[in-house]
Amino acid sequence: MNQALTTTPTSLPTMSPGGLTHELRAVVAVWRREVAWLAHDKRRAVMTLLQPLMYLFVMGTGLAGIVEPGGPLDFKTFLFPGVLAMGVVFTAAFGGVSVVWDRETGFLREMLVAPISKSAIILGKALGAATTAMAQSAVLLLLAGLAGVPYDPLLFVALLALLFVGALLVTALIMLLTVRIKRAQSAMPTSSMVITPMMFLSGALFPVGDLPGWLHVATVLNPFTYVVGPMRAAVFASLDPAVSENVHAGLTWAGWAVPVPVQVLVAVASTVVLLGSAVARFNRTE
Repeated sequence: MNQALTTTPTSLPTMSPGGLTHELRAVVAVWRREVAWLAHDKRRAVMTLLQPLMYLFVMGTGLAGIVEPGGPLDFKTFLFPGVLAMGVVFTAAFGGVSVVWDRETGFLREMLVAPISKSAIILGKALGAATTAMAQSAVLLLLAGLAGVPYDPLLFVALLALLFVGALLVTALIMLLTVRIKRAQSAMPTSSMVITPMMFLSGALFPVGDLPGWLHVATVLNPFTYVVGPMRAAVFASLDPAVSENVHAGLTWAGWAVPVPVQVLVAVASTVVLLGSAVARFNRTE
């Protein structure tokens, strides 16, 4: 793992300034470099998948006789959307602190002197980290049948789209928090301090319908909740309607059941705000 982190990546291709087309080419170049860099460490990719798998099969099996998610629904089926979402959190968070690694290795300096904008650097890095996180978590879709989830192509497309939004949201948030940090040793604890409560307060591991007041507020304020909720709704919609109707109530605002399209809109809007804030902060940093 350390070798993958300390290896200086290949330089970006030389590009001459040329307006929007030039900036888009720069974003793509940074995106390609980020995907290649993050995908290089196979051991880290395997480790980031082991924890969600443990939650799904160890916790899902061990608590199946205690937790009743609703009706005849198996607890592993209930956990599956949350486990998918958890799969993107760790890789996305790692990609979020990549700007700190690039600063330490000196590669960030190379990008800053290139004829590209700082916004293109952050956008490319965020999109690259989100793409890698989504692709790695997509491997878990192969285990859908073991969790009682049907192999439905339309369902998988919807889940992949939501996984990408969730990965980009986490990446943007971590970048926003760590973009001014100079050393990776400081960035990693900051990242862990954020992603752990974000994961547990998203409803990935438990229903969010009947939580205590303070916990409900924390769940509602967590932007990642609006990624997990639509993913769970998509999975439940693919099951028998009788099963889906007996599932625990979803997210509410002051007693109002938040529709899934609204939840998706909140997730996308939160991602745009966080990404824009990260870009603005990076522009003021270097």
